[in-house]
Amino acid sequence: MDDTQARERVARVDSLLEELETLPDPLARQTATEVVEALLDLYGEGLARLVGFVAEHDDGALAEALAGDELVGHLLLLHGLHPMPLAARVQQALDGVRPYLDSHGGDVELLGVDEGVVRLRLEGSCSGCPSSAVTLKHAIEDAIHKAAPDVERIEADGAVEPPVGVPLPIVCEIPGVRAG
Repeated sequence: MDDTQARERVARVDSLLEELETLPDPLARQTATEVVEALLDLYGEGLARLVGFVAEHDDGALAEALAGDELVGHLLLLHGLHPMPLAARVQQALDGVRPYLDSHGGDVELLGVDEGVVRLRLEGSCSGCPSSAVTLKHAIEDAIHKAAPDVERIEADGAVEPPVGVPLPIVCEIPGVRAG
C-alpha cells in the first residue's frame, strides 16, 4: 500500500468512525466503540513492543527510517511512540523547505515549539511581502504538517496577509530580477 492508498484508507476509517456515532441503537454504538478502542489498545501495545525491540537492537537507523515513513510515523504518533521530539520534526521539515525559500530570497527561523504551537520568523525578501502568507501556507505549513501532524497551530512573524480585493497580482521583489 502506497502513501496515497494509506491516506484513502485513513479517510475511510474516519468516515466509518463518524457513522458509528450515528448508530440509533445505543448498545450497538457502545459495543462498536469498545471494539475499536480495544483494537487500538491491542495494536498500540504491539507497536510499543516493536519500538522497544528496535530501541534495544538498533543503532537508531531503523527507528529513524520507521518514524520517517508517513504511515508508520502517524501510527507511532497516534500511540505516543514517535521516537523524534516534536521540535526536532519541525526543524527537519524547515530544513527540507529551506532551499525553496532560499530560491525566493527568503528564509525561516524556528523561534520555538510549545504545547503544539510552532513559532516562526520569516526572513529575507519574503519577510513583510504580501506573498509571505502564501509562501507560509503552501510550503512551510505543508512541510510542517507532513512531518508533525500533531502541530496544532503555526504562528509566523513577518508574514503579511495579502490585501483583499486587489485585482492585480502582487509580486515580491526578488534580488537580481528586474520587472518589465
